[in-house]
Amino acid sequence: MMYDIIVVGSGHNGLAAACYLAKAGQKVCVVERREMPGGAVCTESMFQSDDHPEGYRIDVGSSAHFMIHQTPVIADLELEKYGLDYIEMDPFMSYPVPGGGVIHFHRSVEQTIASIAKVSPRDAASYRDFINYWKRVNNGVLKAFLVPPAPFKLFRAMSGRQLRGGAMFKKGEQTEGIRRIMSSYGQVVDEFFENESVKTALLWFAAQSGPPPDQSATADFVGWQAMLHESGGKRPKGGSGMLTQAMIGMLEAHGGELLVNEPVDRIMVSGTGDACRAVGVSLASGRELSARRVISNAHVQTTMLKLVGPEHLSPSLFKRVGNINIGNGFGMVIRCAVAELPRYEACPDDPLIHNGLQLLVPSREYMNASIGDYIAGRPPEKPSVLAMTFTKIDPTLAPEGKHLLYLWAQWHPYKLAGGISWDDIREREAQKIYDVAAEYAPNLNDKRIDWYIQSPVDIERKHGLLNGNVMHVEMTIDQMFMFRPTPELSQYKTPVKNLYLASASCHPGGGVFAAAGHNAAAVVLKDIRKEKRWF
Repeated sequence: MMYDIIVVGSGHNGLAAACYLAKAGQKVCVVERREMPGGAVCTESMFQSDDHPEGYRIDVGSSAHFMIHQTPVIADLELEKYGLDYIEMDPFMSYPVPGGGVIHFHRSVEQTIASIAKVSPRDAASYRDFINYWKRVNNGVLKAFLVPPAPFKLFRAMSGRQLRGGAMFKKGEQTEGIRRIMSSYGQVVDEFFENESVKTALLWFAAQSGPPPDQSATADFVGWQAMLHESGGKRPKGGSGMLTQAMIGMLEAHGGELLVNEPVDRIMVSGTGDACRAVGVSLASGRELSARRVISNAHVQTTMLKLVGPEHLSPSLFKRVGNINIGNGFGMVIRCAVAELPRYEACPDDPLIHNGLQLLVPSREYMNASIGDYIAGRPPEKPSVLAMTFTKIDPTLAPEGKHLLYLWAQWHPYKLAGGISWDDIREREAQKIYDVAAEYAPNLNDKRIDWYIQSPVDIERKHGLLNGNVMHVEMTIDQMFMFRPTPELSQYKTPVKNLYLASASCHPGGGVFAAAGHNAAAVVLKDIRKEKRWF
């Protein structure tokens, strides 16, 4: 059988591309190596028992959905028709203040300002200025995220009409604005705020993109806070994987196919040199599937170095792809079934604390110590933790009266110093993460029923995320926009004709965004239209 499009991998970016193409009338087949589709946006049943045979619905990858709500993907694909039902997280994140109290970050800027004012009235006023400033900047950046990254287009915009016209910066503030964008998010937080709790909360959430607070040109990792007040944070009812399940439903409704338990052994290439072209995939089972075009949702290094191979790439490109900085790990997560939700000593009776993410880092110094351990090749002695308690807003995830507690922690090196193996220390490090949550909420000490541990090595094994980097490749300025993953691959095309890329290795990067899949589909459809006009 000849397909128009074969998509390698059923992650949400690959499925987004597949859905757009199926909607456009293409015959699409998605090939997935695991039994459970969805890539790193996937929910599985775990912790079954005689008392609770249905078990708990556990996310095995991404959990909170922010970025995708700033794209047209959900509306374009009409995913609500296929079972997707989002629950608002409001507040979308909260910071238990050391010594007592809590800062809530609501979708409403005014409610957020009122919460900050209880801790620091001066910073409450500064927060309004901060949001207004970065909202102007990011309206243009978001547009750049939803199209292929034309060389230097963003920089031209910053020095051209948007800059001069006051859309991005106020008149007279252009030079200072560019300086601020090129600074670090740690510097930005220091410039806008003075209270340590406010600073720490914003820094820790910004750190979820990966680079440390002093990394140059990361200012917008904290500036993106402004966009969260536009879209909020949400959770699919029934688990994170309901997003990809809805995409699968949409794909199949438009004639697309999904094959599971079918690892791709290689991408089949016909011809040599400049004339080589992708013609399908060869599966580990021995089957071969033919297609006019192939899109890879796999990691860029897996795609180019393994599935394509050096025989179809120039030596220089093969080397450059091999040199892409995928980092030394990122973090690890434990997913716990618990008898009750955490009762934080800082705010024991707060009714909103469990609605969104909980930022469990007491100070900037604490966070910097985690980074120092990471640089030295050690798991952090005191992990920086982000807690998630989604059963508060979605009781369908657990048996009646029980709860889920996810604890994501950074920074955890994939390659450990001293020849230590993650398989030997994963439970010890998991316990350290749980202990941090129990320090904030002592009621957790005897409330864990079971847990699912994902070290950096476990994340790589499960999802094919090399070195356990959930962003695929590092989110530093030399690997963003037209540099992601390399300049010659940044347009979602490869030197192998009719082979495209659509994963988080590409612009605009990681997270539950679907922008890479959205953009890749647009590139493919443009090529199809061009080809039809030619013939």
